[in-house]
Amino acid sequence: MGSVFCVVDDKHVPLYRILWISDLPHFCGNDDCMCEGRYEIRLEMDESVWANREERDEVLAALEAWAGGPENEDHWQ
Repeated sequence: MGSVFCVVDDKHVPLYRILWISDLPHFCGNDDCMCEGRYEIRLEMDESVWANREERDEVLAALEAWAGGPENEDHWQ
């Protein structure tokens, strides 16, 4: 069994706190935006962490493995 944590931007995030993960990188156009081009991983309590593409893909894979793998997708249809 794998870990219930994943690493995003040097933070160990519990998988069970993740609500959703953006499919597209953030773009708001503000000159001072520190999250431009990164992927939002939304957590409970109105918190977010920001990932690069590789981190985002690793978190998605960790969630799939934690939930039993992609072979269980038919269960949700």
